[in-house]
Amino acid sequence: MRIKALLALTAVAVSLTACATADRYDAAGDVHDLLVAIRDNDRARFDAHVDRRALKGQIEARLMDEARRRGGSSDAVAALTALAAGPIADVAGEALIRPETFHAAATYYGYTPDRPIPGRVAIASALRPVGDGRVCAAKKDGPCLLTFTREGATWRLTGFDPQAANLHLRR
Repeated sequence: MRIKALLALTAVAVSLTACATADRYDAAGDVHDLLVAIRDNDRARFDAHVDRRALKGQIEARLMDEARRRGGSSDAVAALTALAAGPIADVAGEALIRPETFHAAATYYGYTPDRPIPGRVAIASALRPVGDGRVCAAKKDGPCLLTFTREGATWRLTGFDPQAANLHLRR
């Protein structure tokens, strides 16, 4: 009886691992396309692999968090920040969400004109599942720099951690 239970648990673990690996491999093609678009400053290809609304939402949330951290419990500061965060995030998103802004991330992952482009398997090995159908790009045990979410048949950039980029790109 114990052997059957152990075999059943092993089968479940293997199937879950296979799903995570399949997601990583599937995402690797779109991640590769995005990083090539960044390297080549290809705006149309870049836009096809970026979820602007999600990234602007992330910028807005960071603005709100920073205002809360600096403003303390002031209702007036919170209200002003809530009013201004959306328009500021829109302007910042238009200025920042473009291939040129992400050059440091592409370079960090080896996408420079003087190096051969890593293949899909190499990219998949740098991706890790983070739950909710998302994967993130990270080196070894490092922080997630870029986060991707499946939207239909395409994996799109939905999150970026500029603090993680600063930690690793300074080295």
